[in-house]
Amino acid sequence: MTFYWAAQAVGGVAFLVGITMFFNRNERGFKYQLSAYSTIMSCHFFMMGANAAAMSVLLSAIRTITSIWWRNLWVMMIFITLTLILATMKIQHPIEALPIAGTIASTWAMFRTHGLKMRSIMWCSTACWVTHNIWAGSIGGTLIEGSFLLMNGFNIIRFYRMQKRGIDPFAIESKVVKAAEEEKALEEKTPEGQK
Repeated sequence: MTFYWAAQAVGGVAFLVGITMFFNRNERGFKYQLSAYSTIMSCHFFMMGANAAAMSVLLSAIRTITSIWWRNLWVMMIFITLTLILATMKIQHPIEALPIAGTIASTWAMFRTHGLKMRSIMWCSTACWVTHNIWAGSIGGTLIEGSFLLMNGFNIIRFYRMQKRGIDPFAIESKVVKAAEEEKALEEKTPEGQK
């Protein structure tokens, strides 16, 4: 097996890991699965020589895990800055800016949104990646991101229709996020001596 096909095989493994991700209504589970997928894709892109994409997706994996526990604005800005600095240094062709733009958009979504809005922004990020992956010749990357584009698109429509019928598919997760935000706000308002 040539190195090229070994890289494509790693992309195929990522395809298998990520294919069910957008069916997950639990945001924590969604983020764990997204992080695993991103880590495998980073290996795939490094093997393909697409270093800007590899760096972007590796930072995405770390960012996704971090966003489970910290949704602070400053943490988000660290990841956006790292993406701009580390991934931009690796650009060799203008189309390689697409995964960087997609990573920045999804970083903002992970830290500042949840539910349907997060998935909608992730859909736009995925469109950037699909375009890049076709250009880079990544078979697994194109298949998985194309699948994400379709599955997430269908699920966005499905979840939107559920909300129109008065069913909140993200009700439990929304309560958890809201409680965490209220707890954090309370901690920030409580003077140091009263904690």
